Amino acid sequence: MDLIHKIKSFATGYSEVNYEGKKYGVSRTDFNSGKSIKIYAKELGGKHFISFNYYFTAKLNLLKPCEMPEQEIIHFLEHCKLIGNK
Repeated sequence: MDLIHKIKSFATGYSEVNYEGKKYGVSRTDFNSGKSIKIYAKELGGKHFISFNYYFTAKLNLLKPCEMPEQEIIHFLEHCKLIGNK
């Protein structure tokens, strides 16, 4: 699954995923009529988090990490498994 489809697979609002044997709560908020998406994932009962914005533009799509390496976000997206929507 490519990253765009993975990002869009999170329900608007709240979802839960497994990542590296831990459960994360994932919040998705859409802005600008769906042209930008904010994802914030927090390890439930832990301190780790993933935070980024994704922008859809006329020329390209942009992944903008929030205070973390882009590769950490890509790893999360490639390896997290959706376990349900709340």
